[in-house]
Amino acid sequence: MVDLEGKVALVTGAGRGIGASTAREFGARGASVVLAARTVGDIDGVAGEIVAAGGKALAVGCDVSQYGDVERAVECAVTRFGSLDILVNNAGIIDPIVRLGDSDPERWARVVDVNYKGVYFGLRAAIPVMEAQGAGVIINLSSGAAQFAFEGWSHYCSTKAAVLSLTKCGHKEYHSKGIRVVGLSPGMVATDMQDIIRDSGIASLGPIDPSQHISPEWVARAAVWLATDEASDIAGEDFSLKTEEGRRRVGLID
Repeated sequence: MVDLEGKVALVTGAGRGIGASTAREFGARGASVVLAARTVGDIDGVAGEIVAAGGKALAVGCDVSQYGDVERAVECAVTRFGSLDILVNNAGIIDPIVRLGDSDPERWARVVDVNYKGVYFGLRAAIPVMEAQGAGVIINLSSGAAQFAFEGWSHYCSTKAAVLSLTKCGHKEYHSKGIRVVGLSPGMVATDMQDIIRDSGIASLGPIDPSQHISPEWVARAAVWLATDEASDIAGEDFSLKTEEGRRRVGLID
């Protein structure tokens, strides 16, 4: 079992899905967890679960598209728990799935604000703290969409490609400072996002058997593993959970 006692983790988009599962997993492994999301009621509930189970958690309202909110979340982590050792840039949206010529410019740009600028804001706020500490791990939630084009997903594919580039740049600039920046590409996960994809009416990926979707808990376990020294060789790139090798390294399969 991974022991993260004494570590402090900040998870964005922590109110549901992958983010909530990741926050719970970090809490269960002994880390103090700061949960950040726009919907405070959701993260209050998850934080309460962590505390009830004997962990340490703090819920902070945060719109990742606003730098001031992200900076404040980082400050809360340091003020409340004394450091920031792990940042999981998880917050992301895909709605609405629509072809470019039918897209609404404001809603398209909103995806850019959350998926791309939100990750940059996380990096910008966390790196100075981690650099001063001489260590830290930043995990950016990625996707296979970072390297492929899917119909109706122009906003999602392009922002995930941009996040992968940020991961590479962060590694190049700060690995010598003790900061490891890595992407996590989980594949198809059983979250609300699958409902949005299905209900869009655009069969970007073709028919997918729901039984092939992995659980958010698997992604959470991968995030925890990536935050440890066992994954120290993985940096500046996306780590994929879609392969047997990746799942075996995390300990999800034998």
